[in-house]
Amino acid sequence: MADMSLGPGLGSSDTCRSAARQAGAPRVLLVIPCFNEEASIGGLLNEIAAIGRGYHTLVVDDGSSDATCTVASCRSPVARLAQNLGIGGAVQTGIKYAARQDFDFCIQIDGDGQHDPRAIEKLLDAYRSHPTNITIGSRFIDHSGFCSTPMRRAGIRLIVLALNGLFTGGRITDPTSGMRLLDRSAIAFFARSYPADFPEPISLAWAMRAGLTVSEVPVEMRARKAGVSSIDGIKSASYMIRVLGYILLARLVRAP
Repeated sequence: MADMSLGPGLGSSDTCRSAARQAGAPRVLLVIPCFNEEASIGGLLNEIAAIGRGYHTLVVDDGSSDATCTVASCRSPVARLAQNLGIGGAVQTGIKYAARQDFDFCIQIDGDGQHDPRAIEKLLDAYRSHPTNITIGSRFIDHSGFCSTPMRRAGIRLIVLALNGLFTGGRITDPTSGMRLLDRSAIAFFARSYPADFPEPISLAWAMRAGLTVSEVPVEMRARKAGVSSIDGIKSASYMIRVLGYILLARLVRAP
């Protein structure tokens, strides 16, 4: 793990946590992994603040070369990684922090603005009515909003068939969604081990193999506001082929 510098406000006190427990309100941490998202992260954090739900946020700046950290630190605590670890390392940094600070829920939301923060409450409501260890915000239940490119949707369908065919624990429609809620059991599980490559679908394979339960709730996602996806064109096809191999391996070999 690379060195990381923590922005202001990360030292939540035991007194504050105890007060929240007594009040009966669950403590929710939004983990926001970012790599060169200076154009979108400020607006996203403003949206989260405008909701007024009192969510805690942690932006994980994954070795950005732009002003992501500067923009984010004006609005949120920031964990700044000394080097780029990739999405898996960035997300696990946030999960480890959630475990260490005793949060009830850890919710991943991407820093590119594709996830509408108003949908966070839908994940929490779904957990309250039907608790599962992982709750995914799925684009493909209602098929509303931005649903990715045709090539990527075709690849996602193959991943869905592999996960649902090889593992039990939930029926999944959107395994590559970066919007997901983890409860305490999932936080503890992923704080110990989290995949570095293709973390969204592979983490689900690991979790279901270990007996964790998964559910989904429909959400509407938005097109990327700025920047460029790292998985396009031929990279998308390569991504899907490699993910399918990792899923099969996860079925045959116990996760670390």
